[in-house]
Amino acid sequence: MRHRQRLEIDQLTPVLFETSPETTGRLVWEQLFGNNNPIEIEVGFGKGLFLLNNATQHPEKNYFGIEIVRKYQLLTAARVIHADLQNIRLACGDANCFLRDRIPAHSVSTLHIYFPDPWWKARHRKRRVFTVEFVNHVWQSLLPGGHFHIATDVEEYFRVMQEVMQESSSIYQPIELPALPAGEHEKDFLTNFERKYRKEGRPIYRASYVALVQTV
Repeated sequence: MRHRQRLEIDQLTPVLFETSPETTGRLVWEQLFGNNNPIEIEVGFGKGLFLLNNATQHPEKNYFGIEIVRKYQLLTAARVIHADLQNIRLACGDANCFLRDRIPAHSVSTLHIYFPDPWWKARHRKRRVFTVEFVNHVWQSLLPGGHFHIATDVEEYFRVMQEVMQESSSIYQPIELPALPAGEHEKDFLTNFERKYRKEGRPIYRASYVALVQTV
């Protein structure tokens, strides 16, 4: 890596949560953010529109993003630094592993996953993130009464998501969603994908759930 690139990444360090073989164990949110504010996680934050909008609107909350694509982690980190937001941290890695191994149990108020890759080809569908295993890891991360928000533009994938959530009905309960905002400005969209799809007139499929105390 050239010296200039090293400097650029060094400037992003306050926002990046970097993993290595030496960094193991559960995160300590107070150490990471310097406060005890509520934690929200977004899985697959892409270019960071949701995190930037919500962290700006809710400085009383902390936002932790997990993204498997390194270039998006760095791009979003640069935007966070430019916006001078202190309540966002960004990790690069597999969300299933991260939720399973690094997130403290029952410590997160809300988890968001918006427009995950549908992996259209049949041979690739095993790469889909939304599985029973994944939603179990989400539940393990959420506080009792915490919220789990999902959205996709792919009707087939949404049916899969609903089937998975039905299998997990002992630990989640669906909750009613508010109407979508009009889409008149940037803050009316969850992500860049939603902005694009809604402007094209494509339907958006959404659902929200509350985490229950497991009784079985």
